[in-house]
Amino acid sequence: MHTSIAVTAILAFARVANAAFGFTATSKGYKVDTDGGLVFEVDKSNGDLISLNYNGVEYQGTGNASGINSGLGTSTVTAETVNGYVKITVKSSGNPVTHYYVAKSKEATVYMATNNQGEVSPGELRFLARLKTSELPTGVHGDVGDGRGCYAFEGDDTFMCDFGSTRSKMYTGDRFIEDKLHCVSGSKAQACMVMPGVAYETSAGGPFMRDINSQTTDNDQELYWYMNSGHVRTEDWRSGLQGPYALTFTAAGTTPSENLDTSFFGSLSIDGYVSESGRGSVTGKTSGVPDNFETVLHWFNKDAQYWTKAQGGDYKSPLMKSGSYTMKMYKGEFLVTTDSVIVTAGKTATKNIASKEITSAAIWRVGEFEGQPFELKNGDKITRVHPSDAQMRAWGTPSVHIVGTTKASEFPAALWSKLLGGQVATVSFQLTSAQVKAHVFRVGTTLSFKGGRPSVKVGSWTGSDPGAPKLIDSRGITRGAYRGYGEVYTWTVPASAFKEGSNTLTLGVSGDGDTNWLSANYIIDAIELQD
Repeated sequence: MHTSIAVTAILAFARVANAAFGFTATSKGYKVDTDGGLVFEVDKSNGDLISLNYNGVEYQGTGNASGINSGLGTSTVTAETVNGYVKITVKSSGNPVTHYYVAKSKEATVYMATNNQGEVSPGELRFLARLKTSELPTGVHGDVGDGRGCYAFEGDDTFMCDFGSTRSKMYTGDRFIEDKLHCVSGSKAQACMVMPGVAYETSAGGPFMRDINSQTTDNDQELYWYMNSGHVRTEDWRSGLQGPYALTFTAAGTTPSENLDTSFFGSLSIDGYVSESGRGSVTGKTSGVPDNFETVLHWFNKDAQYWTKAQGGDYKSPLMKSGSYTMKMYKGEFLVTTDSVIVTAGKTATKNIASKEITSAAIWRVGEFEGQPFELKNGDKITRVHPSDAQMRAWGTPSVHIVGTTKASEFPAALWSKLLGGQVATVSFQLTSAQVKAHVFRVGTTLSFKGGRPSVKVGSWTGSDPGAPKLIDSRGITRGAYRGYGEVYTWTVPASAFKEGSNTLTLGVSGDGDTNWLSANYIIDAIELQD
């Protein structure tokens, strides 16, 4: 009897001990018990996450491990307890990367930060959690990144499925300015990537950049956070500390806060971490952006980037590293002014900023100059499906817009040089005798592919070729991207091109490229004929 009681007590103590917060060395690596329902294990040879067990269920996928890119390869991996937190440091031998895993007691979260001091193989930097599809079958934005049962028809990342529907991991992204967390889910739990605070400060691309968030395959549900990539790349990589960021598990139907507190990283000797006390900020008033448009502020230099939205004409930046910054203000996503500001640790700089957008009265305008194509035909769908998707309305050639009759939602959001033999859009409009004079025609584009740029004809007049825009060496609209450099083109159309009564303007595409969807193209922001 006494022996039985003693054995029971020992077993009970063992269960409690196994649930205690901390780490233990195993034959493969270091196992961390968060005492919050999550037990994870890090491979001591390469720093991969090889186990993610939440509430007794293993969520780590059946294929490759989770980790940076497709693995950092041979690494020096150390584990320690620092100020009550578990800290695992992974120093890659073959890449200029040090990666950190951190655990906090009672939280089912793997906190992370990644210090890169240069570009890594294969030319991008991402954290990729490979999780079991059987346990977490629903990807970010549902099935837009689920290529199961489909076939690749453009590259190896864009798929055609039954009934003309299309899928790609490229369609799962959201603008960085809003993408503070994204999740994959199942019947028991969901796993989320959380990018709190200034996690994006060493990433590249600015507030409107979008990148891959998830991909659903037969075996693995892939959950990503892209820090730097070549997907519609518009600026150089930044080196330094990426994050802190986190992979967190919650019960099904429960979403974690997007504002995870990561200030404790300041007590962990994380290389490159800058605490709040080592940062400054900028505050001020904005003016000149109409109330019906979002006002976005953006600060950047070669080392860091930040952003915020103004509210009622007032703004306050995130806490920023000290330095000199270019400061931009956008009407929606349309750049309206550029300035500069110096940020000093422990201080708040004041900087009022006004729009310098020059607006002219327009005889007619299609769309709005706000840096987005969403109000035009198919523009509301281009971020989530391929342009050939059955959900798309026929792109048409010619697409005829009758001023005063046709809605902007009937004007194509994009034009291709070789689609349907050469796609054009036609605007039909009326002029009075007093309006038969020279006018400026303006076209705003948000993204170009293969040198695609507008060509324009009015009556017998043909506008000069503006020349190819700066090349972005990446597929664009077919991968769900719409944001590039945002070119604006203007032509002065002579009075001789116009006549009293009915007039026709034809908008086409100059450029080459491949055929159909991969021929030269551009995405339209807005067009107007100025008075």
